[in-house]
This record gives sequence, C-alpha cells and structure tokens, in this order.
Amino acid sequence: MDNFLNDLIWRQFGAAIDMLENTLHACPDSLWDEHLWHDPDGPEYGKVWVIFSHTLYYLDRYLSGNDPDFAAPPPFTRDATKIDGVLPHQPYTRAELQGYLDHCRAKCEATLTAMTGERARERQVFRWMEPSFAELQLYNMRHVQEHTAQISLLIGRSGAGAPDWVSRVGEGT
Repeated sequence: MDNFLNDLIWRQFGAAIDMLENTLHACPDSLWDEHLWHDPDGPEYGKVWVIFSHTLYYLDRYLSGNDPDFAAPPPFTRDATKIDGVLPHQPYTRAELQGYLDHCRAKCEATLTAMTGERARERQVFRWMEPSFAELQLYNMRHVQEHTAQISLLIGRSGAGAPDWVSRVGEGT
C-alpha cells in the first residue's frame, strides 16, 4: 500500500487509541465499577473496567486478523473479560489496562504502517462479518471510538473533566 495512506490511517487510528488512553486516565475511581448499560449476558458486562478490557482485547484481536494463534497477553484471556468463562474476581487495574493499551498501540502502528496492498485485500472471516483486512481495521478504529465516547460521556456527566480531544496520534487538540 502507499506509505502516505498507511501513515494517514495510522495517525488517525493512533489518535483514537490516544483518546482511549485519555479516557482511561480521566475516569475517576468512583466510576470504575459503574454500569454504562444493562447487558443481557449479565450486569457485570456493562461495567466501565470491563468495557475498557473488551475494547483493548478486540483492538488486539482485529489487528491480528485471522491469526489462529492469537492470544491476548496475560493477565487477559480469550475475551479479555473472562477467565474460564467468568469475569475475574476483581477488576483489572489501570496499570494492567495501560500495559495492554501500550501493547496495542505499538502493534497497531507496526501493522498499519507495514500493511501492503496484498495484506489490505486479504479476506478475514469472523462469525459476524467477512471484511478485507483493511476494512477490518477501519471497523476496529470505529469500535475503539464507540467505547471511548461512551465512557467519556459517563465521565463528563459525572462532573469530572471530560478527556481531551486528540487530532492525530501524539498530539492534543
């Protein structure tokens, strides 16, 4: 793929990750275990810390495409929220989530800046969709943005300062 396009996509995707990081740091401790919504699979799945871990897991997963050997780094598991089918007994810490975010940011930059036209066109098969690798990454960026916005809204409504906007990776407003 064209280096200009690779870099452009990385700068915007990286900005979405930076905004997720700003949200992670802006979230008051009082909201860490707060519910954003009722999830039919169980009330714990709508908790802020679970949404952070879910977002990072799928960011990592989609950057790996169809890789059958994909595994999240410890302490995260198959879907980053469950250990043997259930949530961990205590919430992931900010430090654990920050470490996973750092891992995902580096992986995202390496993946996007090195993406070839051939890789961009590769079909990726998931139960819920079959996009090209390039489309999967745009979907991935929108997924990060969606959950970042949901948590940011909760933070803002709580009276805490809303996280800052990031115009491109590594830059503020």
